[in-house]
Amino acid sequence: MFEGLRLVLVLLTAAVMMVALAKVARLPSLLAYLAIGIAIGPHAMGWLPASEQTSRLAEFGVVFLMFSIGLEFSLSRLMVMRWQVFGLGGAQVAVSMLATMAIAHFGQIPWQGGLALGAAFAMSSTAIVAKLLAEKLDLHSASGRRTMSVLLFQDIAVVPLLILIPALADTSRLGATLGTALLQSALLLALVMALGRPVLQRWFDLVARRKSTELFMLNVLWLTVGMAYLTEHFGLSMSLGAFLGGMLISETVYRHQVEADIRPFRDVLLGLFFITIGAMLDLAVVWQRIEWVALVLAGLVLGKGLLLLILTRASGADATVAFRTAAQLAQAGEFGFVLLTLTAAHGLLTPEVVQPSLAGMLISMLAAPFIIERARALGERFSRDEWMKRAASLQEVAAHAMGIGEHAIVCGYGRTGQSVARFLSKEKIPFIALDMDAHRVQQAVSAGENVVFGNADRREVLLAAGLERARILVVTYPDVPSALKVLGIVRSRRPELPVIVRATDDAHLEELKRAGAAEVVPEVMEGSLMLAAQTLMRLDVPLRRVLHDVEEVRERRYDLLRERYRDAEPEGAERAASSEEQP
Repeated sequence: MFEGLRLVLVLLTAAVMMVALAKVARLPSLLAYLAIGIAIGPHAMGWLPASEQTSRLAEFGVVFLMFSIGLEFSLSRLMVMRWQVFGLGGAQVAVSMLATMAIAHFGQIPWQGGLALGAAFAMSSTAIVAKLLAEKLDLHSASGRRTMSVLLFQDIAVVPLLILIPALADTSRLGATLGTALLQSALLLALVMALGRPVLQRWFDLVARRKSTELFMLNVLWLTVGMAYLTEHFGLSMSLGAFLGGMLISETVYRHQVEADIRPFRDVLLGLFFITIGAMLDLAVVWQRIEWVALVLAGLVLGKGLLLLILTRASGADATVAFRTAAQLAQAGEFGFVLLTLTAAHGLLTPEVVQPSLAGMLISMLAAPFIIERARALGERFSRDEWMKRAASLQEVAAHAMGIGEHAIVCGYGRTGQSVARFLSKEKIPFIALDMDAHRVQQAVSAGENVVFGNADRREVLLAAGLERARILVVTYPDVPSALKVLGIVRSRRPELPVIVRATDDAHLEELKRAGAAEVVPEVMEGSLMLAAQTLMRLDVPLRRVLHDVEEVRERRYDLLRERYRDAEPEGAERAASSEEQP
């Protein structure tokens, strides 16, 4: 067994290797940490001892996670989304807990353990789902909004559940224990919010005036650990105190800076927490009870998914939205591990129940990215409502594009798309813009703009927008996978059509140029040039010289990028290009 510095070195080495592999495979880092724990835990290689000190240190990962949740907590956000958050989210958590408790009853599990197990199973993975939705630009879609509402309620529900589970350990005094804990929490919350907010604002004002990053960081750590200690001292959980500390900071102007400063501590310590969770998994016991692992997995993916499908449909969503929302939430979550660990620590569940539950939860999280992606494709392919909406959308796009030719197709009507459209209008060049934000499209149509709802990376949408008659196409959003789809469609139908693509930086320049982009505009570089120009003008450098310097740098930089692209081309492609240039 490794101890001390050797154990730290083993953990860091394993973390570096496994997290790197997870990033290459585009999987969440927490899965890598869980795999490390399984491999080096006391039930496998035995390198990580199951000591109280290790578990205590791992608890700080949860503390910093709850502090981050508190930073994102906003009463105004809750009011805007209250029906979906408390309606759909509340129903999902409550029904999941009751259904699990009922099923556990048939497995001879006491109702206290069944209720606590249901609380763990009710949670879904914010880390996995939010990342996947952001990558697919689905956060603000109908299913994305419902999914994030349910996840938000789950995050809020963790706080009372952290109070409930320890109280379940002594049912003879359940009412008194739970009532006392809730009263203490309410009084502490009222006291902290009444006195802590103004004091904290003034204190951090003083700290910020010192202009010391070190001092600012020390105060953030002091607040996090101090609030955790305060709540633990009053007989409550450390996580509740961290959550309250985050709430206090969220009401100040320092929220975003604190969030950036705390992230490294949160991620590293949370990684240690997930390693200890993985170390709890005894693969021998899991194999002996593999049928229970399969039952847990089926309950999370199929049972929880079916429950969410029914609840989302009942809330008024169409079949496609309900199907995708259910698939996006049909897995276990980070807080599920927290609650299950707490349940096991208070003896509410036996190891024979905890082990298959851990394994089933872990497998459901591993399968989540594949289930979500598959559900996205199936929902769009087989839903009658989706086909009807797509047909109606295509008809609207075609109607707006009818009668115009030699026009520009603007893919995306955010700030960049609107800026491009203004220049086109000024030069009296006709255009049609496509955007997936229904509210934005409605506002643009009300203002008289030729903007329609449509997904620009779909062949039928681009054809309806007049791709065969267009003079140019502009991709105004920095989504490389979507831009590559657009370029593939254009290359197959109109290979001579110039396509201008916006990119965040020049990392994907060669790939986009190779796919057929006439020009790729890296916004980071253009932004730096404008910043330099404004700086020089404020220093009284003549405008003509500023413009000359900027244009010189721009030409040199773009020439360098083009040279990099040419160097990346195969030799045969270079010969073909040179032969085409010759008369």
